Amino acid sequence: MKKQVMVSLIAGLLFQVSTFAQSKGSPEGVSEKGWWVIENNIHTPKNNIVYFYNNDGILVYKEKIEGIRINPSRKSTRLQLKQVLESAVVTWEEKHKLQENQALVANSLRKK
Repeated sequence: MKKQVMVSLIAGLLFQVSTFAQSKGSPEGVSEKGWWVIENNIHTPKNNIVYFYNNDGILVYKEKIEGIRINPSRKSTRLQLKQVLESAVVTWEEKHKLQENQALVANSLRKK
């Protein structure tokens, strides 16, 4: 009888932990419309190229940024890149044309 109680107690705890872990949702700064990639060089950390892709893997916006070091591990940077991504995807869906170097990312990062 003690074995059954222990097994059911452990199973119940595992079930609660698994449901709690799944209810968290997507991480902050991650868009459901696509993703972004930052290309940089260790020798020139203030020169970056940021690429924005939609969920189909199509490049929708590209921007070359000079003079700003982008730190993607910062929450505020990820949120700003998410905003630019979502606006770029909406613009691309309307025009179906790749846009480049409109200073969307640079202006967003400089507003800090």
